[in-house]
Amino acid sequence: MSSQSILLLAVFLLALLALSYPLGLYIARLVQDRPIAGLGLLARGEALLYRAAGVSAERGMGWQQYALALLAFNALGAMFVYVVQRLQAWLPLNPQGFANVGTDSSFNTAVSFVTNTNWQGYGGESTMSYLTQMLALTGQNFFSAATGIAVVFALFRGFSQRSTQSIGNFWVDLTRSTLYLLLPLSVLFAVVLMSQGVLQNFSASKEVALLDAVTYTQPKNGADGQPQKDAKGNGVTETLTATTQTIAMGPVASQEAIKMLGTNGGGFFNANSAHPFENPTALTNFLQMLSIFLIPAALCFAFGSAVGDMRQGWAIVGAMTAIFVVLAAVVMIAEQQANPGLSALGVDQVASALQSGGNMEGKETRFGIGASALFAAVTTAASCGAVNAMHDSFMPLGGLVPMVLMQLSEVVFGGVGTGLYTMLIYAVLAVFIAGLMIGRTPEYLGKKIQSYEMKMVSIALLITPALILGGTAIAVMLDVGKAGILNPGAHGFSEVLYAMSSAANNNGSAFAGLSANTPFYNIVLSVVMWFGRFSVIIPVLAIAGSLAAKQRLQVTAGTMPTHGLLFVSLLVGTVLLIGVLNYVPALALGPVVEHLQLFAH
Repeated sequence: MSSQSILLLAVFLLALLALSYPLGLYIARLVQDRPIAGLGLLARGEALLYRAAGVSAERGMGWQQYALALLAFNALGAMFVYVVQRLQAWLPLNPQGFANVGTDSSFNTAVSFVTNTNWQGYGGESTMSYLTQMLALTGQNFFSAATGIAVVFALFRGFSQRSTQSIGNFWVDLTRSTLYLLLPLSVLFAVVLMSQGVLQNFSASKEVALLDAVTYTQPKNGADGQPQKDAKGNGVTETLTATTQTIAMGPVASQEAIKMLGTNGGGFFNANSAHPFENPTALTNFLQMLSIFLIPAALCFAFGSAVGDMRQGWAIVGAMTAIFVVLAAVVMIAEQQANPGLSALGVDQVASALQSGGNMEGKETRFGIGASALFAAVTTAASCGAVNAMHDSFMPLGGLVPMVLMQLSEVVFGGVGTGLYTMLIYAVLAVFIAGLMIGRTPEYLGKKIQSYEMKMVSIALLITPALILGGTAIAVMLDVGKAGILNPGAHGFSEVLYAMSSAANNNGSAFAGLSANTPFYNIVLSVVMWFGRFSVIIPVLAIAGSLAAKQRLQVTAGTMPTHGLLFVSLLVGTVLLIGVLNYVPALALGPVVEHLQLFAH
C-alpha cells in the first residue's frame, strides 16, 4: 500500500469524524422532536404539511401501525415512479423526445429507487427525460433515504423509552428527516458541485465539433435494416468519419447531491461518478466519498446521544471503522498490483512499465488507483452503489472486497439508517452470544434480550443471504440467466453473485460485464431488492416495538459493558463470523478461483 494511499485514507477518516460528530448531535434533536434554532420557517412548513395531510404529529404509533404506514408509502412511491416512466413521452421536460420506458425496465427501476438500491439497467442520459430524472428518481432518492432514517429513529426509541407501545410517528420521522436534514444538506452540496463544474441545466443535448475527426468501420445495413453480405456470405462494412459528438445536458448536480448523501447511487449518466459532468475533479471525488459516509457516521453519534451514553455511539463507530480500514487497505493493495497477464504482451519494457503503475484498467486517470479503490470500498460499504471506476475491471481480490462489504449486510457505516440499524441487530446478537457464554440473561442498553427479539434478529440476518445465494443459484441454472453472462468461467459467476449481492443489500453497483437489462434479470432483481429491503425493516420495527415496551434495567456489577474494546472486538467478530461464513463457498467459486487462475499462468 503506497504512502499516498495511506495518507488519503487517513485524511478521509479524519475529515469524516470532524463533520459527522456535530451533525450527529444535530440529528439527535430530530429524534427527540426538539425544535431547531434558526429553522422556524421550516417548522412552519412542517406544520402546514401535517395539517394538509391530516396527520397528528403528537400521535404515536405501535410498531405494526408504523410498519403499515411505511409499506403503504413506499408501495405508492413505486407505483408513481412506474407510471411516470411509462408516460414520459407525453409529459413535459423531455427535450430529447425520449420514448416511454419498457414495462419490465420501468418495474425494475421503480422498485430499485424506492428500495434505495438505484440499480440501473439503462443509460440515464439516453433513456430518462428530465422530468423522470427530477420528479420520479430524485424524489425517491429523498424518500427512500428518509425511510431508512425513520426506521433507525424508531429503533433508537425502542432502546431509550420505557414501558410504552409507541415507537414514534412514521409521518413525522419521514418529514423531519427530509426537511431538516436531507434537503438542506443536498442544496448546499449541489451548490458546491456546481461550483466545481457539475452540470445543472435544462438544455437539450448539444452537438459539438470534434477537435480531431474520428474514422471508424462498421457493418453496413441494407434497406431492410439487416446487415448486408457479399457473394461469399461475408459481412459488408463501411468506413465513416465522425466530425461531431453529442454531449448530454441536464439537471445533474441536484440529483448527484442527494444520490450521495442519501446513499442512493443512481447516476444521471450511465458512467455514473466516472463521468466528468458528474464528478469532474479530485476535490469533488473526495467530497462525494465524504458525503456517502457522512449521515451514516453521524447517526452513530445521534444514537449515543439518544440513549444517553455517547460511549455507545463511539463503540459502534469503532467497530465500523476497524472493518472498513482493513478491507479498504486490501482493495487498495490489490489494485496497486498489475495484472500478471501483462507479461503475455511479449515486450518486456512495456510490461514492466505497466506493472509498475498497477492496475489502471477501468479507472479514470484524473483519480488514479488510490482514489478509485477507496471510492469502491466506500460506495459498497455504504448502500450507495455510485462508482467512479468499473469494478468489473478490478483485480480478482480487488473485486472480492466490494462484494464482501455488501455481503456483510453493509453494516460498515452502511446506508442511511440501514447501516446502523443492521449493526445494532448484530450488537443484539453479540450480547446474546456473550450472555450464553457467561450464563446470564443478555442485556443491551438496559433492555433484556429474550426469545422474541432473537427470532426477529434471525429473520433479519438470514433473509439477505437466502436471497443472494438463492438468486445466484437460479440465475446460473437457467438459460435465461446464463445468457446475460458475457465472461465465461469464474468471472462470469462473480458477475452474477455481485449483482445479487448488490440487489439484496440495496447497493446498486454492478460488475458491468453482466447484461442485466433483460426481462429475467429485471424481474428477479426487483424481487430480490424489494424483499432485501422490507423483509429486514419489518423485523427491525418489531424489535423496536418489543424493546420499547420493556422496562430499562439499572446497570449493576454483573452488567456486561457495551462500550469498551472487548465489546467492539466481540461485535466485529460477530459481524465477520455471521456475515462472511454464509458466502465462503460462493466466493470460492468466483473471485478466489479467478485469483488462483490468474496467478497460475
